[in-house]
Amino acid sequence: MNDSFDISYYESPIGLIQIKSVNQKICSVLFVEKETEPFTIDTPLNKECIKQLKEYFAGTRLQFDLPIFQIGTDFQQKVWDEVHKIVYGDTCTYSLLAHKIGDIKSIRAVGTTNGKNKIAIIVPCHRVIGSDGSLTGYAWGLDKKEWLLKHEIEHSGPVEGRLF
Repeated sequence: MNDSFDISYYESPIGLIQIKSVNQKICSVLFVEKETEPFTIDTPLNKECIKQLKEYFAGTRLQFDLPIFQIGTDFQQKVWDEVHKIVYGDTCTYSLLAHKIGDIKSIRAVGTTNGKNKIAIIVPCHRVIGSDGSLTGYAWGLDKKEWLLKHEIEHSGPVEGRLF
């Protein structure tokens, strides 16, 4: 197994994004302050990821079609799988996520796991909000979370029962 990362960067409308892939799967999409890796490798998969991110930011892509992989516990995988199912333009609360994975008492653990998501936008952790509709927690700042949610609302039209 080759564990060397292929790394690319994309300057999005809300900041620089670093994309890492390994073994033909996207394993990291993170907002970063600057390019930190000495070499940028634009593999076909990373180029496709950038293409799909550009389409997302243009408002023409509502769903990503990329192979992804995150290392995590079974619990974390269940949470990320549920987060991945949140529809473009919609939101979900931490308590509803806990309910969906079958453990209503795990709200705090769900929040912690959501914060450990390393595949921003594609695994849309920005769509998880507080039960009162508040924008609680986002690893890359609430300003980015708010921008992403407003962007999706603008391009998705009305969604019944939306909290944000």
